[in-house]
Amino acid sequence: MAFADLLGPRLADLADFDRDTALNAGVAPSRVRDWSRVHDVYFGATKFTRKQATARRVGASTPLDQLGLIERKLAAVSDPAERWRLRLELLEFSGRYDALSRLADSLIGAEKPAPKKACRFTKTRGGMRTVALTYNQRDIADLEFSLRSAINPDLPAAEQMADALVRLLRGDGDVEGGGVARAVPRPIIMVPFPEWTRIQSGAGDEVVLTLTDGTTMTGAEFLVHEFGDALEVAAFHPVEGAVNLYRTARFANDKQRVLASMMTPSCPVPGCRHGADSCEMHHIDAWRFGGETNLANLVPLCRFHNGRNDDDPEVRRYGRIHIRDGTPIWVSPGGTPVENETPGAMEQLFN
Repeated sequence: MAFADLLGPRLADLADFDRDTALNAGVAPSRVRDWSRVHDVYFGATKFTRKQATARRVGASTPLDQLGLIERKLAAVSDPAERWRLRLELLEFSGRYDALSRLADSLIGAEKPAPKKACRFTKTRGGMRTVALTYNQRDIADLEFSLRSAINPDLPAAEQMADALVRLLRGDGDVEGGGVARAVPRPIIMVPFPEWTRIQSGAGDEVVLTLTDGTTMTGAEFLVHEFGDALEVAAFHPVEGAVNLYRTARFANDKQRVLASMMTPSCPVPGCRHGADSCEMHHIDAWRFGGETNLANLVPLCRFHNGRNDDDPEVRRYGRIHIRDGTPIWVSPGGTPVENETPGAMEQLFN
């Protein structure tokens, strides 16, 4: 095989394009999105049939990456007729990818909008996380000046500025009353109910356990008997999952959120970085379809994925949450279950 054979498919190869087939074959989702847009333009229904036929002929030898680039650039043009005019002009170009990108920018003349205020955080990796801040240029300039003012020129600046920023955030600067409070951990003991118990019934805030000797015992009585009274304990059953949260003084108002968060410590959608503390409580069986607000029907999802979840089980577009072996997991639109990246109580206690 010659190197030229590795340079990728052409437009004709997209005539029978199928999105799911491409994804299942391992093609990058970003490339699949590009191919889908190109397929819709060159092979989909349109009233500009003559222009479409011309575009298929002219663009027959254009690399698919460049065809995808053209469609991304043309997304800024609202008039369909103008899009076809520009598309045909760009298809006449022959050259490098970056040169085509510059040509498209010059023809379309769309100015990039000013960035909006934003603060973003990444997932933890190797004990470290990244924060990216977009803010007013004057404030950012002041911040940079402050961070650079005390660096040692003989050492790498980036690490020193990171340390200086954290000191500033923690209130070590000259701003009175400033500082980010340190999180106070809330230790909760996770307890697996022995296999010789089963959940019999739930009555209000209590759970009744049936033992193999024929007697019954409340969940709270079991934990006092086994562990004493001066601690906070979360109980988990190997099949049913989270059972209850017991506290010596009174039940916590956020009992369901705490237990759901222990079952699923982070948003279970693959690739999502949000921890349960910053998630919303999602009804697995949607409230509008009769789903109840009880522990077995709750899972933490970040705001984005909570809104994006396929609440209707008959609709398969973005995927949805299912319960498997007492644990909430994300299931893809194609029906493939994906294990949670962050192990929860069930994995830690029973696996």
